[in-house]
Amino acid sequence: MDVKQAYREWSGQYDTNDNKTRDLEAVVLRETLSVITFDTCLELGCGTGKNTEWLITRAKEIIAVDLTDEMLDKAKEKVKSEKVVFMQADITRAWEFVRQQFDLVTFSLVLEHIEDLPFIFRQLSKTVSKGGYVYIGELHPFKQYLGTKARFETTEGQQIVTCFTHHLSDFILPAKKFGFDIITVNEYFDQNDKSTTPRIMSILLRNP
Repeated sequence: MDVKQAYREWSGQYDTNDNKTRDLEAVVLRETLSVITFDTCLELGCGTGKNTEWLITRAKEIIAVDLTDEMLDKAKEKVKSEKVVFMQADITRAWEFVRQQFDLVTFSLVLEHIEDLPFIFRQLSKTVSKGGYVYIGELHPFKQYLGTKARFETTEGQQIVTCFTHHLSDFILPAKKFGFDIITVNEYFDQNDKSTTPRIMSILLRNP
């Protein structure tokens, strides 16, 4: 299913579905970012605000962006703070919605839906301040190799969201090309059971 249409339909049940990937990524973001400081944050793919709620405890200013108004409506119901400006935008197009540079840019379960990752890193190179960070939390490539994709149930049956399989090098090579340092790459497992296939991959980058 087309990404925009899918998340429009998914918005009403996104927070209540049983979703191990969503829940583990929220833990990963908090763990990864707890060791850095940031005043300004651009949250790309904020969805229903599951991570925005935590980011406002750390940042003075957040621009929270999502592709669909329906997901943003849920986030606005959940997050009431003058620190946050919610905005609808398509990040696969030129980032004309960006009016400043940020200490931190985050992607949570977003980039699997975007085919052209070099375009994203080109935009990031103009958006992240010197010394600033990029956090990426994604479904692990190993899960993708096994056929796992974002999906949800409707009265018409299971809906599978359009996804693109990305290898680790698909993130690392364009990141380096556009001048970012690789700070950490980590893997996370269900119940921390490392005998199983990792569910989430996190990458932390820095603009030197």
